[in-house]
Amino acid sequence: MSARKTVAIIQSCYIPWKGYFDLINAADEFIVYDDVQYTTNDWRNRNRIKTPHGTQWLTIPIRHASRHGQRIDEAEVADPRWAERHWRTLAQSYARAPWFHRYRDRFEALYRETADEPLLSQVNRRFIDAICHELGITTTISSSAEYGIPGDGSERVLALCLASGAERYLSGPRARAYLDEAAFSDAGVTIAYMDYSGYPEYPQVHPPFDHHVTGLDLLFNAGPDAPRYLKSFVDATAATA
Repeated sequence: MSARKTVAIIQSCYIPWKGYFDLINAADEFIVYDDVQYTTNDWRNRNRIKTPHGTQWLTIPIRHASRHGQRIDEAEVADPRWAERHWRTLAQSYARAPWFHRYRDRFEALYRETADEPLLSQVNRRFIDAICHELGITTTISSSAEYGIPGDGSERVLALCLASGAERYLSGPRARAYLDEAAFSDAGVTIAYMDYSGYPEYPQVHPPFDHHVTGLDLLFNAGPDAPRYLKSFVDATAATA
């Protein structure tokens, strides 16, 4: 990893896809950006899994999800039964995955523990932390709310970078549409964009292969070899070889 501090800033997602964890692993600090407006029909409260019958959404029900101005860290879970339903579907779908048994007890317990968690943001954080642990990701994870910086958009992202001591900001590719790259340059912060193309396929228990599913799919199918399918791990290994 570069001697310059690299920071990534993004909203939390429910059991995110592998690219999300690739982004976390490539940064020195990952700032969960959950004190911003909650968006419906998005990745904040749902993700996809593979089943014998194709991909399927797992969605956490949110109370007053369409309420204008509600922040992600204010969004409340509407029905605690989501956890039991999600785990049952995961267990049925991945029972024959080669490494499901390795993680079954850990994630079954996590689903039980988070069933009564009232805030979506906290549910997401628990799962992000757990999957990072299983992938061997040791990046520092913090929250934008901890920095107490007002504002929004590109200006606030830059302010968070400066407050965290970042000299390099690692962003998802879609942010090209709104980041003020000149302002970052003037402040001495370089911007790098993740490239999510070219991920290698891993043996997936329910073909055809689909990259855009939860990171749990990667763990259950690839087990201890899962980091080999994240480019930031591969690049770091090559750099130190």
